[in-house]
Parts: sequence; structure tokens; C-alpha cells
Amino acid sequence: MTQTSFTSADIIRLRASFEALDQGHVFTFWDSLPTEQQQELYNQLIELDILRIKQIYNTAVKKATNWTPNQAAIVHPLSASAYDSALTVDSSSIQEWRELGLKLIAEGKVAVIFVDGCKGTRLGSSGPKGYYGINSPSGKTWFQLQAEHIIKLQKMARASNNVQQNAVIIWYIMTSGRTQDPIHSFFEENNYFGLEKENVIFYEQGILPCLTMEGKILMEDKYKVAVASDSNGGIYHALQNKSFINSLKERGILYSHCYDVNNSLTNAADPIFIGYSVAKNTDCGVKFFAKAIPKERFDVVEYSPVSKEVFEIRKRDGSFTFGTANIVNHFFSTEFLERVHTFSHELEYHIARKKIKYVDLETSEHITPEAENGVMLECCIFDVLPFTRNLNVLEVDRKEELSLLQDFPESATDCSKNARGDPVAQRLRAFQAANGIRVRKDNNETLDVKVTSLVSVWW
Repeated sequence: MTQTSFTSADIIRLRASFEALDQGHVFTFWDSLPTEQQQELYNQLIELDILRIKQIYNTAVKKATNWTPNQAAIVHPLSASAYDSALTVDSSSIQEWRELGLKLIAEGKVAVIFVDGCKGTRLGSSGPKGYYGINSPSGKTWFQLQAEHIIKLQKMARASNNVQQNAVIIWYIMTSGRTQDPIHSFFEENNYFGLEKENVIFYEQGILPCLTMEGKILMEDKYKVAVASDSNGGIYHALQNKSFINSLKERGILYSHCYDVNNSLTNAADPIFIGYSVAKNTDCGVKFFAKAIPKERFDVVEYSPVSKEVFEIRKRDGSFTFGTANIVNHFFSTEFLERVHTFSHELEYHIARKKIKYVDLETSEHITPEAENGVMLECCIFDVLPFTRNLNVLEVDRKEELSLLQDFPESATDCSKNARGDPVAQRLRAFQAANGIRVRKDNNETLDVKVTSLVSVWW
């Protein structure tokens, strides 16, 4: 955070602006703070657009409260023409999409946008999720596995198109304020895992203050506002920085594959997905799989208070009308990303009720609540979908494309055990499909199979 000096007049004006919006309590401890803590609080407060925060909160609360069980009438599925399935389409179409995707990569027109703005606290790790190791057979971290995948994909694109130049996939990595420096240092210490330094670009997602249920800013400490990232939709806040868009345009990037850190089976810059989306002339594409039950842990309309009955509506063939599970794998054209600023003020934020640590303004005591005491305002990556001009979604194989890493290692699902085992099982299937033979140890246990991405990508 930039250090900005201030005068008494600056403080008077700043305090007045917060008091005008009923947030003057952030100055409760100001007079008792040492100079360095006053400076820290001042630097944080001048970065807050409190009028925007008030508007976001009011809109989110209104949306969360003004609904009725009759909302089925205002929720509509996508048209059938927007859907395609990689599971049922003919092999020639898959091949055409793959070849087109590799051609675009060879021409240097494809980037990947990796969202890693959170720490791995729930995984038992204090660092960013990207350098969590998940105890994979190779012992490699998320970042290294992704980097090696990109390196191999670049080589394959060059080979398939008989080119030696270009074929560079720019890797944009979204961080948050608390992960920016650790992630950057991690890449420096590991020589960018074999990638060229200039082709790995870090950018920071937005943050918003945590609020009480009534919309008052919570203080983490006497001199510090409690803040949280604005979820994976923070990419759109980052896009307000023109240097991001300029970077895409200057490098000739026309298309980006955006995904987050929570999926150990993500196929970064997937040529089939890239080729499919470009062939369909889409400005925003989404990978999905069909839900097994109505209320699975995959959100799109789930973030809205839609009635249970809506999720149970079925089509004539028995499948769910609202049965597409968004796995946070998105395709964006650069032209679409360039348009985000024209509608960013219309993006909806969602109320996420949380247990938020805070300092009591009367007793100065630091409180760790046992129940939800506040809200975080979150924007999700799929919140731009209503603004697309041509949206297409591609069904993929669940077991090949999704293994979540979100909970503690001892959890039954969505944990490091599964995030380790699923990629191993995936590579084993590919290994056996290529006539590989799985051998056993002396005690008759089978050996795990892990084929490095430097040798082969799974598709």
C-alpha cells in the first residue's frame, strides 16, 4: 500500500466523508493511535470508496430479501442452441476444435488467467493455495504443475503447426493483497518453473471491507479495517486497470482461458475448449457437467434465493432443467473483457454471512465470534454472463475435469486426498488406454501412475 502523508485538514475532510455515510466509527481510536498506526489506517481509509460500498451493500441486501417462492417464473434456462457436449459430439468435431485451439496457441493468441487470491487455511496451510503440494506422487506444487503443463502445451502447439516462434501462452495470475508478495517471491525463488519471467504476469484482485449485518464497517484492529477479497469475480475489478487490457492487446492475445485454484484437474488453455469457443464465435464460454442431484455444490443461480422447487424442475427426458454445474472454467474473448468496464457498475454482489473477527469499539477487546456476525460482499465470475452477446457452454466429463480442493485434508470430499488421487486415476486411465500395463509391488499393492506434464498433457 502506498504511504500517503496527511495533514490535520486531510483528516477532518476524511472523517467528515465517513460520518456523512454513517461510518464515522472507523475513527473511534484515532486520537489514541501512535503516528505509524494512524498512517496505516489513513492509507487504508483513503482507498475505500465508501459510497460505492454503501450502494453495493444496499443492492445486495435488497436482492437477498425481496424474493418470493414464485421466482420460478423469472428464472429461465439457456436455449438449446447454446449447449454442446464433448461427450456426444462426433470425434471429427473434437479433432477440429483441438487443431484450431493448437493453431491459436501456436500463433500466440491465447492466455490463461489463474485465480489464486486466497490462502490455503482450510487445507492446513498458511500460504497461498497455489503452492500447496497436495502430497502428489511428484511432490510438486500447484504452480509447478500448471507451469509444466503450459510448457508442454507450447511445445505441442509449435510441433503441430511446424513453427518455432510465438507459441507462447501468457500466464496471468490473480492474487490478493495478502498473497501478492508471497506468490511473487515463490516464483522468483523457483525461477518461474522454467517459464520466461516476462510471460508470467501478476495482478491484484479487489478487496472490500467486511460489514456488520446492518452495513457498518467492521474494524479488525484499532488501526485496521477488516477486509476480504471480492471473490473470483475480482477479476473484473482488476480489469478496470487499463494496463491489464493493454497487456492483452499489446501481446496480440485474442482469447483467454480463466480458471481458479480449487480444481486439480483443470486443463489450462485446453485446446478443445479454446477451439470450440472460437468456432462458435462466442465472447464468453463455460465448461459444465450435468448435476447428479439438484442442489450440488456448484453455483450459478444457486447464489440467488431461488426456491427448492425450481431446482427440481425436469425436462421431458428426465434431466434437470437447471442442471448445468459451472466448474469455474471460462473462455473470454479480449473484445469481451475490454467491454467489462461499460457494465461493471451493474454487476451484482452477493451477501456472504461469515464469522468475522473484530475489535469491540467500546472495550477495545478483540473478539472471535462463535456465530455469524457480519457479511462479506462477493462478486462471482459468472456474474458477467447476462452481459454476453454470444454465450456457449460445453459439457465435459466430470471425472476428467473436476476434483475440488477446498476443505481440510481429513474431510470426506473436496480435500487433498481426492485432489491427489483423481489426477493419478486420470493419468492411469490414459496410460492404460495407450496399452500401458500397471505393475504391482511385492506386497501386491498397485503402483500409482503419474505422468509429468513435461512429457504429456492428458487430453
